[in-house]
Amino acid sequence: MRPRRLMNQINVVPYIDVMLVLLIIFMVTAPMVPTASIDLPTVGKAAQPPVAPLEVIIRADASLALRDRSVNGDEQTVTRSGLAARLKAAQAKNPQQAVLIAGDRSVKYEVVLGVMDELQRQQIARIGLLVQPGKPTSQ
Repeated sequence: MRPRRLMNQINVVPYIDVMLVLLIIFMVTAPMVPTASIDLPTVGKAAQPPVAPLEVIIRADASLALRDRSVNGDEQTVTRSGLAARLKAAQAKNPQQAVLIAGDRSVKYEVVLGVMDELQRQQIARIGLLVQPGKPTSQ
């Protein structure tokens, strides 16, 4: 009598048959399931568009100007001591209004950081630097 060898393969045909039967059951019952309606929340008023930022312009001679693009966009010369007061007054009307510092190319970095530091000490919120994109350099 010969010894029986173990079978190393899995017979997947019964599994395929079961899966096909389940697929048919789901295909038949899916159209019978009622669709649910979702009650979406409503809002009282529409979101406000973002406010144009205030620009602090540092000219080549280190003088300061303030431009508010949300009002008219004209530059108004300001002193370093009056700058923080004007910015606080503008941000009191609209706390989400950002402040951008635009320094001339020839202004020393120390002057730009000095203005930024002064605004931070006066608790002016949302301060950033305004830059112009340069031409891409080939490498």
